[in-house]
Amino acid sequence: MTLPRTPDELLSTTRAVRRRLDLDRPVPRRLIEECVDLATQAPTGRNRQRWHFLVVTEAEQRRVVGDLFRRALLTGGGRGPTERDLRRMYAHPGSMEKVSEGVRHLYDNIHRVPAFVIPAVEGRTDRASVLEQSMTWGSILPAVWSFMLAARARGLGTVWTTAQGAVERELAQALGVPHREVMLAAFVPLAFTLGTDFRPARRVPREEVLHWERW
Repeated sequence: MTLPRTPDELLSTTRAVRRRLDLDRPVPRRLIEECVDLATQAPTGRNRQRWHFLVVTEAEQRRVVGDLFRRALLTGGGRGPTERDLRRMYAHPGSMEKVSEGVRHLYDNIHRVPAFVIPAVEGRTDRASVLEQSMTWGSILPAVWSFMLAARARGLGTVWTTAQGAVERELAQALGVPHREVMLAAFVPLAFTLGTDFRPARRVPREEVLHWERW
């Protein structure tokens, strides 16, 4: 059973869901399997299909993985935002405050989220060329986005997080992933949503991001 949404409505209302995840309702395995089936219809570099989806639903395993998620959020890392980033982030008053509140809510309740989806891809990009990076990430990112769209169509909420990055080795070990051969690409909490009335997000004007013929 899917929501009555047009493709445009689905694309424009697939939100990063944190505070509106239903923490008390289990997600049926069959729905996750349907989403994975659709995800693997995404484009893949040279048809190599190196994608994998690790799903964690068992309580003790969720506790272990949730603890790693919390540690990752506290660790932080990565380059800070540029001046242009900050201008766009705060272009609409209240937007970043809502994001911060959502992150805090997820931090406090991560152990209650009924399912975690950790997409992975064979091959590492730690020291790879730009070409190899683009082929590797270009093979997993479309698949994960397709998974998230399929989830939205079924009344499920997701949020792409990069929490796995700071604790990837520990997370790989906890999940039995061969770290030298497989890269964990994201950490995606998954649950039914509290309501399905999501609206398009406020974004910077098209004129600021669309370029014709040259920059």
